[in-house]
Formats: sequence, structure tokens, C-alpha cells
Amino acid sequence: MTADPMRRSAGAAQAIELLREHSLATLAQQELERRIIGGEIAAGTKLNEVEVALALGVSRGPVREAFRALSQAGLVRLEKNRGVFVREVSLEEANEFYELRAALEGLIGCLAARRIASDEIEQLRAVVRRMQQSHKGPREARARAAEDYFALNVEFHDLLARAARNNALLAQYRSVVNQLDLYRRATLSRGAEIIPRSTQEHEAIIDAVAARDEARAETLLTEHVLHSRRRLQDALSASNKR
Repeated sequence: MTADPMRRSAGAAQAIELLREHSLATLAQQELERRIIGGEIAAGTKLNEVEVALALGVSRGPVREAFRALSQAGLVRLEKNRGVFVREVSLEEANEFYELRAALEGLIGCLAARRIASDEIEQLRAVVRRMQQSHKGPREARARAAEDYFALNVEFHDLLARAARNNALLAQYRSVVNQLDLYRRATLSRGAEIIPRSTQEHEAIIDAVAARDEARAETLLTEHVLHSRRRLQDALSASNKR
């Protein structure tokens, strides 16, 4: 017996609509994540479902799904009867993320030294050259320099993480970094003085990876993350004393 063509057509339409809603939810999630990590939406900001839907040109359903996904990723918090807020990371939480990131970066360094391609090494060197340029200029431009460096630092470490050729590791790394960056971006302008020293550490990391020295790359990356934590804490402490 032949199936009812109208019923079959309705089923296909439902499937297409579900796929469309899922795709829109993914796009909404990606765009909100970009804005949160990029600092366009500040930590602590309340996200209004209707306003976000209008801003992104989608219905409220995909936005609701995007909020749930961002909550699972640790970028927003859902508070019953209050709404959705961009997550604020405390100093204590940031310290825990730094410790976890140090372990992940160490493994990334080891694997990248083993698996990185020559063109990826050149990409890393190009990023460091841009880092060196980012802090050259008048003192008044420190906030802009810190903003530029922040983006380059993210690019550098993500390139290295991809060079490790381990998708499970890459996913875990990005999750930790995204959450930690909520804290780091909130304190961004206070750490502009650390840029030259941090850039030197990046140069040493590239040299170790290019030399295929797995042990040294692992050590340098682990220490780099822990040094970054200490420098940021020192910058915060000095700023709070002023």
C-alpha cells in the first residue's frame, strides 16, 4: 500500500524545520561565544532572550538552545527566575583553570613537537612577530596593546594545540581556555607590562617545538602558563595598591 504523499510531505517538512532550528541554534551559539570571548559582551551581563533573538535575526527557540549549550560550556549561567548571565570567573576558579591548563599545555607541547608541520612552525613565528609589534608605541596605547596581544596569544596557543593532532585534547583545551579567558579579559588592561616577557617565552617555545625537543617543549609550556598566572596576579596586586 502506497504511503499518503501528503503525510510523507508533512514529515519531510518537519525534518527540515528541525534541521533548520538546530542549525540556527548552532550559529547563535557560535556568534554569542565569539562575542563573549571577544569581550563584546562583558562578564556579568544579563542576556535577554528576546533582545538576542532580534539582534541575531532568529526566533527565540534557537537562542534558548544556544543558551543551554553555552551553559554547558561554562560561558553563561542560567539562574531560575532571574535569567541568563555571562559567567564571571573568580580568582579562585581562575587559579584552578590555570593549573588544569598548565597540564594540558604541557601535553600539547610534547605532542606538537612530535607532529607539527614546517608550515605551522612558520605560522607560529609570524604570530610572535606580530606580538613584538603590538607593544611598541606610546604608553597611552597600553589598553590597545593588551587587547591586540590577547588575540594574538589566543591564536598562538590554538595553532599549537591544533598541531598536537589530538581532537579530544583540543576540545578539552578550548573549553578550559574559553572559561579562563572570561577572567583574563576582565583584567586585560592591567597586564600590559607583561607582554615583552611573555613574548620571549613564546619564542623559546617555538624553538623547542621546531627542534622536536618534546621534553623541553612540555616543560616550557607548563612553566609559561604558571608564569602567566603569577604575572597576572602580580599585576592585579600592584593595581589594587594604587
